[in-house]
Amino acid sequence: MNERFERELMRGSLDLMVLSVLADGANYGYLIQKRVRDVGGDMIKLQAGTLYPLLHRLEADGAIRSKWDHSTGRKRKWYELTAAGRRRIRTQAAQWDRYTACIQQLLTPALAALPVK
Repeated sequence: MNERFERELMRGSLDLMVLSVLADGANYGYLIQKRVRDVGGDMIKLQAGTLYPLLHRLEADGAIRSKWDHSTGRKRKWYELTAAGRRRIRTQAAQWDRYTACIQQLLTPALAALPVK
C-alpha cells in the first residue's frame, strides 16, 4: 500500500518538481533526474522512462524549450523554462501550498485523536 501511495504522490507532483529544477537554470535530462533524486532521497525514484516523456509533454505544452549542444564533446539536449513555464510554476506552487495546507489541517486533529500504541 505504501508504494502505491508514493507512486500517486509522485505522479501528481512530477511536473512541479521538474519545473522547479529548471527554475534554477537550463539542465539536461540526467542532471534533472539527479537533482530530483538528490533532494528526494529514497522516496523519489525518478526513472529516465518517466522523465523523458514528461519533458516532451512539458515542451509540447510550451512550458519548456530544448536545444541541442555538443560543446562539451557529447551531444546533450538542454531544457529551460519558457515564460509560460515560469507562470505555470508560480500557479502550481500556489496550488500546491493550498493543497498541503488543507491536508495538514485534516491530518493534525486526526493524528491527535489516534491512540498511542
